[in-house]
Amino acid sequence: MFTGIVEELGHVVEVTPLADDSARLVVSGPRVTSGASHGDSIAVNGVCLTAASLDGDRFSADVMAETLTRSALGALRPGDPVNLERPMAADGRFGGHIVQGHVDGLGRIRARHPSENWEVVEVEVPVGLARFLVEKGSITIDGVSLTVVTVVDGTDAAGDQSWFSVSLIPTTLSDTTLGSRQVGDPVNLEVDVIAKYVERMVGVRA
Repeated sequence: MFTGIVEELGHVVEVTPLADDSARLVVSGPRVTSGASHGDSIAVNGVCLTAASLDGDRFSADVMAETLTRSALGALRPGDPVNLERPMAADGRFGGHIVQGHVDGLGRIRARHPSENWEVVEVEVPVGLARFLVEKGSITIDGVSLTVVTVVDGTDAAGDQSWFSVSLIPTTLSDTTLGSRQVGDPVNLEVDVIAKYVERMVGVRA
């Protein structure tokens, strides 16, 4: 389990296509590889991957075709920055919220509104995900735990595109990939897992 508190901004070293439309990523991240072992989990832009091998400050991970098509990892190229986080230790501080590293869908940066001390970013949401978002609730964007500011559900707005907004503080802008994401860029979204379980249980009872 992760918390959405990015430990470091690493970068992609290699992307090697494999059979069955899968790929092998080699990522550099000295902090997350420190003390890591073969088989450990590391979140890359919010996607839980397994370290297949480690070499100094680099680790490799095999990414299935399903993951490449359902997340933004398929668009990564050598040199691209990535948000990295190791799983939370049992005795660690719970700084963000419950993050599984399982991407629910691809969002897209809709607009950016900079101001003096923070920046408001609007993100388009795939059909079916907006119902899991609530104002002041939690959302994970590219592995970053954030608080939802506003939600516009397209199903309640004449069929328009659903979207939500978040406010990014200077630390988030400088220490994660969200500071460089441009309008139109895809981002990995993971909604609050508690909301999904509640919907499931309520639906079963109904």
